[in-house]
Amino acid sequence: MQKIQIAERPDWRKEAEELGFSFADMHGEPYWDESSAYEFSLREIEEDIEDPSTALHAMCREAVAEIVRSEELLEKLGIPAEHFDLVRGSWQGGEPEIYGRFDLAYDGTGPTKLLEYNADTPTSLYESASFQWRWLEAQIEAGVLRETDDQFNGIHEALVERFKALFAPDTDLHFTAVAGNPEDYATVEAMGWAARAAGMGAHYTDLDKIGVTKEGQFADAEDRVIGVLFKLYPWEDLLRDDFAKHLTTSGCLMLEPAWKAVVSNKGLLPVLWQMFEGHPNLLPAFFHDDVAGALQGGTSTAAVAEAWGRSQDAFARGHVLKPLFSREGASISIVEAGKVTDRSSNADYEAHPKIVQAYHPLPEFDGFRPVIGSWIVGEACCGIGLREDRGRITQDLSRFKPHYIRD
Repeated sequence: MQKIQIAERPDWRKEAEELGFSFADMHGEPYWDESSAYEFSLREIEEDIEDPSTALHAMCREAVAEIVRSEELLEKLGIPAEHFDLVRGSWQGGEPEIYGRFDLAYDGTGPTKLLEYNADTPTSLYESASFQWRWLEAQIEAGVLRETDDQFNGIHEALVERFKALFAPDTDLHFTAVAGNPEDYATVEAMGWAARAAGMGAHYTDLDKIGVTKEGQFADAEDRVIGVLFKLYPWEDLLRDDFAKHLTTSGCLMLEPAWKAVVSNKGLLPVLWQMFEGHPNLLPAFFHDDVAGALQGGTSTAAVAEAWGRSQDAFARGHVLKPLFSREGASISIVEAGKVTDRSSNADYEAHPKIVQAYHPLPEFDGFRPVIGSWIVGEACCGIGLREDRGRITQDLSRFKPHYIRD
């Protein structure tokens, strides 16, 4: 793995504008940045990223089965008690998942470390699945990259096959996101594009235009009843929304399903560590309330204290405080030698309960620290996208970088 300086395509901004990639620059800063790219070997992709990501996803599904059996864990993960049965029934009924994105720390040597799992509403899908592939093809055609260079990017194709596997041809699917957010719309449109390629009907409506019929069904802005809804609206918000009371009676299949509420949640990380302690792709993690005494020099329960003691080598560098619900690095703090040494400028999620995760520094390339977004479609890893930041906490304006494979 290395970072390579590559000349930008002279017309890429025009191409982005024509394709509706309107957020390629945000707030006067580049979001899409092709002035350099990350180069990987095929071995690094297959052995250090793809295979571990697929294995991590299987572990997450094992964790779901464990969590939904435990009211204590559901409560710790912030699931409202009135929706325990909804979440549990969604899993037990086999409601299907479409996609998710692991955020991984990797420096080219491994092992890859899981930082968190964006299992419900991950964005950067369009950039990962489409625009970086166009970049690869154009740079090969221009002779900047070799004809034998490749990219780990079967995301769109995997989505098409996933929709085909789950729904009969001509099934009408609805897609929704908050109005006025270009990045969210691009993610939803990338999903709709895949659904249409799979032979589905794909209808978009703004989130605030979805209503409820007299029969308690969800309907779009044109009064069409919604039978299947892909919603780029997080479960932690939806479960606290007035519409939540209609979820069990609407007859609507939600994508992602309600059980994703327990894996799109930082509380998944301590559950994974408890179940798979010592796994090479995991970082030690605990619920903050469980180890608050230990952090302050006191005690915790015997079982937690023993697990905490076994993890002290990993915590020697410090730890990261993460709220159960947090996006784009918001309300995250890095603590070293008992002091906060780095803190997100966005404190929107500060009031939520927190987890403690062992600090694992991101690698540094040319003054930037990349995070690998590893995409899961169905139950397998099918591609990556990278974002990098000068800071130690990846945030909403961190740059997206293309990648290629060379052997």
